[in-house]
Amino acid sequence: MTGPGHSAGSVGGRRRKRFLSPSQKYEIWLALVRGEVSTVEAADRAGVDRSTIVKLRQVGKQGALDAFAASRPGVRQGGPDPELAAARAEIARLSEALKEMGVRLMLAEGKERWD
Repeated sequence: MTGPGHSAGSVGGRRRKRFLSPSQKYEIWLALVRGEVSTVEAADRAGVDRSTIVKLRQVGKQGALDAFAASRPGVRQGGPDPELAAARAEIARLSEALKEMGVRLMLAEGKERWD
């Protein structure tokens, strides 16, 4: 027996928990971004609570913002990082300079006995 506000599969006025696949979440998110559906319509179509759709929209937006923040125009992902390469070159240069200074110091002051 279903009354107003209760669906046939609900228990105590709450819907049964339904899990959406990542592709379903993406399709819902795209429809929301395009303005094809409202939050209420998307929730009804997917058979989930409206709060699930609101959370899905927030997670999608934050994920997109994080991805845009991490990307740099003109820089391919997976390629060598120019800052890292420059830092490694600086480390190698300083290591060689330090070795050379150690040799010069030893020659200038001479090696003492270990007694």
